[in-house]
Amino acid sequence: MHCSSCAIRNEQELKKIEGVKEAVVNFGTHSATVTYDETHMQEGAIEKAVAKNGYKVISEEGMADHDHETMMEMSQTKHYATWSLALAIPIVLMAMLKVTLPWELVGFNASTWLQAIVSAFVILFFGWEFHRGMFMQARHGHANMDTLVSIGILAALGYSIWAMFSGNELYFETGALITALILLGRYFEARSRGQASQAIEKLLELGAKTARVIRNGQEINIPIEQVIVGDTLLVKPGEKIPVDGMITEGAASVDESMLTGESMPVEKKLKDSVFAATININGAIRVEATKVGQDTVLAQIINMVAEAQTKKAPIQKLADSISGIFVPIVLGIAVLTFFVWYLVGNSTAGIINAVAVLVIACPCALGLATPTAIMVGTGLGARKGILIKNGESFERAKRIDVVVFDKTGTLTEGKPRVTNVQATNSYSEDEILALAASLEALSEHPLAQAIVRMADEKQLLRKKVSDFQNIEGKGIRGVIDGRHMFLGSFRLMKEWGILLGKQKAVVDALESEAKTVIGLGQNATFIGIIAIADTVKPDAHDTIEKLNHSGIETVMITGDNQRTAEAIAKNLGINKFFAEVLPHEKAEKVKLLQQEGKKVAFVGDGINDAPALTQADLGIAMGTGTDIAIESGNIVLVKGSPSKVVEALHLAKLTFRTIQQNLFWAFFYNIAAIPLAALGLLNPMIAAGAMAFSSVSVVGNSLRIKNRSLAYHGK
Repeated sequence: MHCSSCAIRNEQELKKIEGVKEAVVNFGTHSATVTYDETHMQEGAIEKAVAKNGYKVISEEGMADHDHETMMEMSQTKHYATWSLALAIPIVLMAMLKVTLPWELVGFNASTWLQAIVSAFVILFFGWEFHRGMFMQARHGHANMDTLVSIGILAALGYSIWAMFSGNELYFETGALITALILLGRYFEARSRGQASQAIEKLLELGAKTARVIRNGQEINIPIEQVIVGDTLLVKPGEKIPVDGMITEGAASVDESMLTGESMPVEKKLKDSVFAATININGAIRVEATKVGQDTVLAQIINMVAEAQTKKAPIQKLADSISGIFVPIVLGIAVLTFFVWYLVGNSTAGIINAVAVLVIACPCALGLATPTAIMVGTGLGARKGILIKNGESFERAKRIDVVVFDKTGTLTEGKPRVTNVQATNSYSEDEILALAASLEALSEHPLAQAIVRMADEKQLLRKKVSDFQNIEGKGIRGVIDGRHMFLGSFRLMKEWGILLGKQKAVVDALESEAKTVIGLGQNATFIGIIAIADTVKPDAHDTIEKLNHSGIETVMITGDNQRTAEAIAKNLGINKFFAEVLPHEKAEKVKLLQQEGKKVAFVGDGINDAPALTQADLGIAMGTGTDIAIESGNIVLVKGSPSKVVEALHLAKLTFRTIQQNLFWAFFYNIAAIPLAALGLLNPMIAAGAMAFSSVSVVGNSLRIKNRSLAYHGK
């Protein structure tokens, strides 16, 4: 396809097929996505429709050959552009300087014959792809960029041959130079578009090609495609982890920057998950394969980016609808230009100005304006751990007024953690924690696990517990070294005659911070306090501050009680929050904000967040959450980091602004240039150069996104 009108024609033909529900053809990626009901569609109908339209379908299996063909075509275009320029420039100089040669042939100076022969060779041989494209489209009653160029250069050649024999001014050099410049522009455009679409290729290159698998006690190297779920893999320092899996032996620091965009390595230990294409920095580990092939996180990211680059943004539909009628209108303007000039008595100017109109008006820039920006934007996002699932997300993010955060797992870690330990009498904090962990080691309660986890992190030794008893809803008791120990709520303490005394003020202060406070008693004496809370993520406060400062309102939504919600919201700097919200009510709260006329983004990670993610104008799912939440979101943040919300919104706004710039210049260029060409104020050769430059400049402007920082820059 050579312009957006090619894409429109293919899209229209595909939509006509019985059984096709939706068809999207993307000029930027040269791909089509067709949604169809196979029970109502004939086999091979898609291929036939595309072939009937003068194009061909490349299957997934044939992509390697097609990529090779594309490279060959680009090389040929470069070759043709170079040679046509080398031949056209001397002809242009001869015409401009009125050069004559010292001999004549059949009544004309040899220089005239040289201009005619060389120009005809350049236009008919090097420009053959334009003529072939025009004929293919004409057979089906269609017109595209090739039609405009072909008619333009053939008109210049035909007129010049007529003028040669009728004694009028010659324009052989015009057609030759237009051919050369458009071929050169097409080469630069293809090369630039290739740079814009490198994101998926680079992601594919990230994966490991082989894996070291342990089978029957032997280490063997096999191709990555042969790894199956359940295989045990040995990954040495400096190697890529071949597939998604779980560490069964060893520990290591792993560079996960290709997934999360974070440069700091992550410490991995026994039973931790690791992901394909991440790099083991140090420590040999054994990994049990849990996901292989298309199920790995990397494969899902590649599929998501590819899908996002194929889908159209609403703003692109405006450009497409204009491009679809643009070529016929331009042909009409060119004909009108010729007749107006002919009627005022200057048919020569009529032909030349009509050629200029045809050449200047090619709608390539319009077709490239949106898809190239989306390709570069989604590619940069993927490198930063931000997966944008469709082009529409860029537009939605541009208009966001409010960001609603689910609390648990989004603003907080989602698992309780010991935040305070306070000892009384002669005990140390570590001794209190060790005694509590000894009791809680026999419990499965989340608060118990938080205490055990903290004690393990501090490498505290646990003591043997006898006569263990779980007191439902209150706490636990047991005997350690002959002492009766009680751990739990202060109601339990009171039942056993253990009084808080002076420690009540400390407990009240901790509870006001939305922490769960439990006490440790020994015999009849109160000996320690342990406070547990779902801790706020390290970058949550900074994220809220940046969003508020940029004029975006922040709201927190949680199932916690009013007091806990208020404490966390106050700590984070969130002014508005909804507490005690049941899972099915989250979407209702989003709808409430929307009814106030606000554009809402919802950030969540759980199954119960899916309705709210779908209801919101923009759903942002944490990649550390559930598959259902990820499916429901418009944007997926691979790492569960709130700061990525700011980056995602900034990237979306940057990309959408680039699309707007591209469309403005593409429209402005055509609107301004066509009247100039029709009035004879724009030479066809300059028009050809300008047309080629407009397409390359649009792609170049999109490529600027690659080098932009996603850091917060203020309001």
